[in-house]
Amino acid sequence: MSCGDKKKKIIKTIKIDPDKCNGCRACEIICSAFHATPKYSSNNIARSRIRVIRDPLKDIYVPVYAGEIATAECMGRDKYVIDGKEYDECAFCRASCPSRNIFKEPDSGLPLKCDMCEDDPPQKEPLCVQWCLAEALTYEEREEEVEEEEANMSDMETGLQSLVDKYGLQNLVDTIIRMSRKD
Repeated sequence: MSCGDKKKKIIKTIKIDPDKCNGCRACEIICSAFHATPKYSSNNIARSRIRVIRDPLKDIYVPVYAGEIATAECMGRDKYVIDGKEYDECAFCRASCPSRNIFKEPDSGLPLKCDMCEDDPPQKEPLCVQWCLAEALTYEEREEEVEEEEANMSDMETGLQSLVDKYGLQNLVDTIIRMSRKD
C-alpha cells in the first residue's frame, strides 16, 4: 500500500458531558489502578490517563483523557464561557505538553496517553466509562476512512528526549548497550 491510499479505521473515543460530572474522580482512580504494575496493586492519580479539571467553588468538573503529545507550548491562552462557567483553554486540552504537569508519568516524566484500556486483559469499553456512575463518560466507536500513514517516529523521539533530559545521553546509551548484551 502506498502513501495516500485510503483504508478504514475504527476511531475510538470517549464522549464527555461536563454537566453530568460530579467530580467524584472514580475515573482517575480506576485508570491509575489498571495501569499500575502489577495491575490493581496501587492507585496514584498522577499516573491516570484521565484527569478531572476541578473548581468546586465554580461548580466546574471537566474530565479530560490524555491524547497526543505536544512538544511545544501553545501560543495563546483563551478563556471560554459556557453556560455562565468560565474555563481556561487548557481545561479542554488532552495533550501532554511542557506548560503543565498532567499526563506525564511522575517518575520518568514520559508522556501518558489513553489506550482505551486495550491492555491485557482488554476491556469491552474503557474502565473510566464503566466506573462513571454519573454517566458523564460515554464510549463511542465509529468507522472512518483515513489515508495510510508512514510510521511516525515522533512519539519515540519524544520519549527518548525525555529520558535524555532526565538521565543524560551517555547514561541512556550505556543502558541500551547493557540491555542489548542480555539477549
